[in-house]
Amino acid sequence: MLATGLAGCQPGEAPDARRQTPDELTTAASTTVSTLPPVVTTTQPAPTTTVPVRVIEVIERAGWGAAAAGAGMEEHVVERLTIHHTGVALEDNREAPARLRAHQVFHQTDRGWPDLAYHFAIDRNGNIYEGRGPEFRGDTATSYDPTGHFLVVLEGNFDVEPTAEAQLGSLRRLLAWAVGRYSVGAGTIQSHRDYAPGETSCPGDNLYPLVESGELARAVGSLVTEEVIELIYLRGEEAVARVSEIEAP
Repeated sequence: MLATGLAGCQPGEAPDARRQTPDELTTAASTTVSTLPPVVTTTQPAPTTTVPVRVIEVIERAGWGAAAAGAGMEEHVVERLTIHHTGVALEDNREAPARLRAHQVFHQTDRGWPDLAYHFAIDRNGNIYEGRGPEFRGDTATSYDPTGHFLVVLEGNFDVEPTAEAQLGSLRRLLAWAVGRYSVGAGTIQSHRDYAPGETSCPGDNLYPLVESGELARAVGSLVTEEVIELIYLRGEEAVARVSEIEAP
């Protein structure tokens, strides 16, 4: 009787056990896994704010017809930002490139300086021109030492004419670029007359209040935090074409 009751069982198997098919094993495994608690992962959200990039264009020296720099250039390290005006009223902005060439001739021939005195020049319409390399000290006809000064000149005489918004806009952006490029504070922004009091009215009574009040420095400081400013040079035919547009009747 006992043997009959165990008929069909293999050694070690329970009386009711039988082999499971592969499909039944897969179903059983799936059921077991589904009873486990879900795995929770946490990821930090990606930043949603980005700083806009503004590109400012500079017309290279060859584009506006600059002569080669002469001997005697002295290297320096930029430590501050200084504003000038040319002191000659600009009645027609089409004359700006020719005016810049005349300034360079005067500086090299009459003053005996190796190059245009300034590192960058800005015309009334906000076009920016490459001057002396910023790695070289500028020059001045007054008694202050321009070593360490980043010199920007605005074309015009702001004792007798107002500054144009396009010109001021380019000035602010160029200075903001220089703040980042040379790791100098916007608070270093001053003007020619601050370093040569009693010798010059540069940069003119209509522009100087923006410097003296700190308004220009505050505007530049805001741009530094609000934008990433990149400077690119227009070179070759592109630079020549831009100057042709400026001078076109």
